[in-house]
Amino acid sequence: MDSLNAIESFAALSQETRLKAFRLLVQHEPEGLPAGEIAKQLNVPHNTMSAHLSVLSQAGLVVSRRHSRSIIYRANMSHMQVMIQFLVHDCCFGHPDVCEPIASSLSNCSPLVNES
Repeated sequence: MDSLNAIESFAALSQETRLKAFRLLVQHEPEGLPAGEIAKQLNVPHNTMSAHLSVLSQAGLVVSRRHSRSIIYRANMSHMQVMIQFLVHDCCFGHPDVCEPIASSLSNCSPLVNES
């Protein structure tokens, strides 16, 4: 991932509804969710949700597939992994002990506390 791709990906997540949608899709991996269900769970109008999902898709953060009359969205976990690697790429340059707490925290998949 180059800097421009990283900026596009992080910019897509810098809006509250898109961030919530992405996190919701991560929770529903690997099945994904229909666009209408995402809109319903986030209490967002369908047309607005469609625009947000388009931004996330263009940034590579979500993938979609048609299932009957619905479009099912999934979080692109490999893209998320590349984003995390981009952030920590230079972290342990010669000092792997610096990155160990980050790596350890990624192995814990429990929900965050004190979320708003």
